[in-house]
Amino acid sequence: MRNRMQTDESRQVLERLGRSGLGQMEISVVRSPGSVAQVLTAKVESLSSYNLYNVRAVVLDDVGIEPLELGGQMKAFNLAESFTQQGQLQAGEYIVMCRVGDKNIFYAKP
Repeated sequence: MRNRMQTDESRQVLERLGRSGLGQMEISVVRSPGSVAQVLTAKVESLSSYNLYNVRAVVLDDVGIEPLELGGQMKAFNLAESFTQQGQLQAGEYIVMCRVGDKNIFYAKP
C-alpha cells in the first residue's frame, strides 16, 4: 500500500512539473518483490569522499539544450571505483543514477 501511495505521489509531482513548463521528464521505475528502484539522470557536482559523490538530478529537455538541474544535492556511490581509494570522476559528468533502498548508486568509469 505504501509503495502505491509513493507512486501516486510521484506521478502527481511529475504532472505538476510538466504543467509548470519544465518540458517532458521521463523517470523509469524498476520493481522487484520487496523493493523499489528509481532511475534518473544526474550530474556530478563534486567528490565527497572515496567513491561517494555529490550529485544533482537533471531533466533532459531537447538536443542542443543543456539539461535543467532539479532539486538539491544528494550523495551517490560510484560502483565503478574502489570503496577504499579516492574517486577520480570529474565534476560536470552526467550519469544514470539508481536509488535502491536508502542509497543512490551509479556506475561510471573515470
